[in-house]
Amino acid sequence: MLWILLTLTAAPLQVARNAMQRSLVGDAGPWGATLVRFLFGLPFSIAMLAVVWAMTPDANPSFSQAFWTGALFGAVAQVAATGALLMAMGRSGFAVATLFQQASLPMTALLGWWALGDALSPAAWAGVLAASAGLVVLSWPRKGEARAAVAGALLGLVAAAFYAVAFNGYRQAGQALDPANPLVSAIITLATAQAMQSATLGGLLALTRPQALKAVVGSWRSSLAAGFFGSAASACWFGALALAPAAQVRAVGLVEGPVAALVGRRLFRERLSLRQWLGGAMTTLGVLACVLA
Repeated sequence: MLWILLTLTAAPLQVARNAMQRSLVGDAGPWGATLVRFLFGLPFSIAMLAVVWAMTPDANPSFSQAFWTGALFGAVAQVAATGALLMAMGRSGFAVATLFQQASLPMTALLGWWALGDALSPAAWAGVLAASAGLVVLSWPRKGEARAAVAGALLGLVAAAFYAVAFNGYRQAGQALDPANPLVSAIITLATAQAMQSATLGGLLALTRPQALKAVVGSWRSSLAAGFFGSAASACWFGALALAPAAQVRAVGLVEGPVAALVGRRLFRERLSLRQWLGGAMTTLGVLACVLA
């Protein structure tokens, strides 16, 4: 049952990373805070790769075109998803944006059905519809807040869509790299993507927004913490996925929603309305239906 412990550890670590990134948005901007996740997470991912590589002497990765294509699409999509998520948090709130992020699972299922030929059962289709209805309820604007609510909802959906693309890209890369050793493949893909993301986004910020890059470096303690939380969360997710089916891991990982609501209330003084709780519950049940299907 170690995978349950790993999953229950990964979810709050991921919430902590998101919270640390949001705290950096004010100084570094959304794209500077996005860079933190990759740049300061890369050393920890390389360290994890060294440990896993030493424990897997029979690993034989094949860096084919399929791997590089999947890793590249995943890396670009993840950058866009993280930036959109951080902007959504500024408009819809921390917990609501996190719930929108969970919509990436139904979107991943739809993208896999459309692009990769994955079969969807009737229960999975029902989950997609339930999650979609929950997102409509969750994003319904309060009186006088229509513009911010619509912008936050759209950014949340954009983040979820890009996370779906990233998930399928990383899935393709891992399957092409070394199918016999999924943990090695996952961490190599993670480290490769983070290296590409750090170099590309860091270079763009250096040319277009050097003040954001300076803010990231100046907040190195918080940035390092965000990088550690992100890499530790990824390690726990990958470890759980190596020990149990993905559906079960994702089902337990839905605890991230209540944890985000608690963090949003404690750190950012956010309160969810009854309607938002209802929409979040519908979204969670829809995601759970997709997972179990």
